[in-house]
Amino acid sequence: MKKYKRTLLMLGIVSLVFILSACSNKPITNQSTGIWDGLIVLNFSRAIIWLANLFGGSYGVGIIVFTIIIRVILLPLMIFQTRSMRKTQEVQPQLKALQKKYSSKDRETMAKLQSEQQKLYSEAGINPLMGCLPALVQLPIIWALYQAIWRTAVLRSGTFLWLQLGHKDPYFILPILAALATFASSWLTTKSVPETNSMNMMMVVGMPVVVFFTALNVASSLSLYWTVSYIFQVGQTLLIQNPWKIQAERDEKQKEKNQHDRAVKKAVRRAKQSKRK
Repeated sequence: MKKYKRTLLMLGIVSLVFILSACSNKPITNQSTGIWDGLIVLNFSRAIIWLANLFGGSYGVGIIVFTIIIRVILLPLMIFQTRSMRKTQEVQPQLKALQKKYSSKDRETMAKLQSEQQKLYSEAGINPLMGCLPALVQLPIIWALYQAIWRTAVLRSGTFLWLQLGHKDPYFILPILAALATFASSWLTTKSVPETNSMNMMMVVGMPVVVFFTALNVASSLSLYWTVSYIFQVGQTLLIQNPWKIQAERDEKQKEKNQHDRAVKKAVRRAKQSKRK
């Protein structure tokens, strides 16, 4: 199943690269043509400018509002993906037990392992292939938003608060905010995982560092977009993947399981005692 999941993901990424390979880095104008530039990125750009005009001509506010709108539109996909990931995380202990049980690399054992994994996924209501689809749908939308800001001259020439949108943040405030929001989102996501590992911790520490140094070296308009996106993601995580709520539910299930196991052991002891009499 993992093999098929990786294959689907790779095919999706290759297809996306093929689609976006026709994209250029030329400025977006009313004369832009093609499906990507003329239909998608241009209309994203127009929407941001329209929102900016709606809010007193502030391109910064236009970027913020449009980013939030896009994230809200993508929210159902994110909920689907989060639920799928959570189900997958919950069966990790059983999955590891199966991998330990069928650790041999001969063909028969590997076939048995795959069969047991599919059975486990089916019982848990998990479709590993579907878990890739939300990410593949989101990638071109988020990239289009990024390019609409990056390639539209007017969105990089305005001002917002202390920022010149076409220049770097002189006070490093947005890079710091983006890094903090990234850390918060990664930490909250990791906290809800039943078993943490070194890879998860690397993501918690590494991603904010990457975001910080990237935001230091791009125009403030893009830093603003990233900062709003990551702050929204923190709220989104608290809404649909609240780690404290998930842990409370997990503890309740474990408590019920422990009570059931104790009841079974007690019943077995009583049965044995009655036989002796």
